[in-house]
Amino acid sequence: MPWVVGVSGASGTPYAAAVLRGLLAAGLPVDLVLSRAARLTLLDETGIAWHDVAWQQPLERWLSAPLGEPVPDAAATSPPARPAQPVVPAPPVLPASPAEPAEPAEPAEPAEPAEPAEPAEPATLAAAVETLVTVHASGNLAAPTSSGSYRTHGMIVVPASTACLAGIALGLSKDLLQRSADVTLKEGRRLVVVPREMPYTGATLRHMLTLHDAGAVVAPASPGFYAGARTAADLVDFVAGRVLDAAGVDHALFRRWTGELGHARRPDQAARRTG
Repeated sequence: MPWVVGVSGASGTPYAAAVLRGLLAAGLPVDLVLSRAARLTLLDETGIAWHDVAWQQPLERWLSAPLGEPVPDAAATSPPARPAQPVVPAPPVLPASPAEPAEPAEPAEPAEPAEPAEPAEPATLAAAVETLVTVHASGNLAAPTSSGSYRTHGMIVVPASTACLAGIALGLSKDLLQRSADVTLKEGRRLVVVPREMPYTGATLRHMLTLHDAGAVVAPASPGFYAGARTAADLVDFVAGRVLDAAGVDHALFRRWTGELGHARRPDQAARRTG
């Protein structure tokens, strides 16, 4: 069964990308919905223009873009053509020397029965996107995720804007993202919402409490620093990892607390983070 991932228009597209990479790394299928505002935010933060029809290349560029570095144009991602190599004449073939008579081969040992093969994971990001991701337009209320009879593990909304929080809390279902979240709640499935904006108004706090009381997990994008983060990407991965924890998805995005003070600052741990 897939996970539904909704991306709203709040700033924080790197969080969404990290969560998506974590789900794909776990071999889990994803139904992805970007709101209309999310397309503008993605364009602003990455320079990537999103298309609900031709979405595969923009998604690959988004998930593979290093945090804080400009995303190359689609044309620039194609490898340059190799220059033609000069033709080298083949060496002359020498007559073969008479071969020694071969020793008779010993009978082979009977082979052990092979273990059943594990299902192969996608070898590359492109393969994972092609085989595991399905994209639905935000205005398509006839998409599978709008129905409770379409079975999913649950839904992650990352990042969740305050408008998106309000729409889900009030059950407005004004687009596919909000409708999919409403379906997730009514079917008793796991819903994780990740607000990033701050500070919060009283209305937004009440909407969060409404979602909590309805069974959702409200997981603000608040990174921890005990895991030894050295870069902004480490902090993004920490938030994404805690979101996946809330969803019950295994990952290796950050170093967990061990109860030992300063554990993440030890030289051997720093080498493992950068190695």
